[in-house]
Amino acid sequence: MQIKLDDLSTPLTYFTMTQAVLPRPIAWILSENDDASFNLAPFSYFNAICSDPPLVMVSIGLQENGSEKDSLRNIKQRSQFVIHIASCDQLPELNQSSATLPPGESEVLANNLQTTPVEGFHMPRLSDCKIALMCERYQIQTIGNSNQQSLLFGEIREIYVDDSCVEINDQGRLKILADQVRPLARLGASQFASFGDVLVVQRPA
Repeated sequence: MQIKLDDLSTPLTYFTMTQAVLPRPIAWILSENDDASFNLAPFSYFNAICSDPPLVMVSIGLQENGSEKDSLRNIKQRSQFVIHIASCDQLPELNQSSATLPPGESEVLANNLQTTPVEGFHMPRLSDCKIALMCERYQIQTIGNSNQQSLLFGEIREIYVDDSCVEINDQGRLKILADQVRPLARLGASQFASFGDVLVVQRPA
């Protein structure tokens, strides 16, 4: 089957793309509301894009009523935010955090999630996530036609990795153990991917 995207509506294009570009990492973003409570939401248009400076990018669309999502509005107003990499066993909480709540109502409190302070950083991290990226807003760009997306570029200031997921190899180089993190990935529609086998091949010279 050959699918011509010019023939599809914007919602159908989105539905098709999210089933074709897979699996996708999920940015579980913690941001601060106006009342100092915390907003938490998952986004799967997300990846690492640069090492100098260390940047990640998250593409954030509008709400159904055309207004900005709380995560984007919070990060525009307060530059710090934290991206978490959820593990497979956190799917229920991650999925529930995607529910639409009234502005300012905290998904952290609604889902009984705990946070842990990060030394030297204003924002805390989710206590049970094995990887957290402490970020500051680097730049925001707007793209798109009828369905505008905001490209949020975040500069990583610090990375937290649970000690159980780290080892130091013989050369003294840090290695994050993916099979201990068991990262959750996004597929299309209501589908997610659990962590599978680690395939190891050497890059050709």
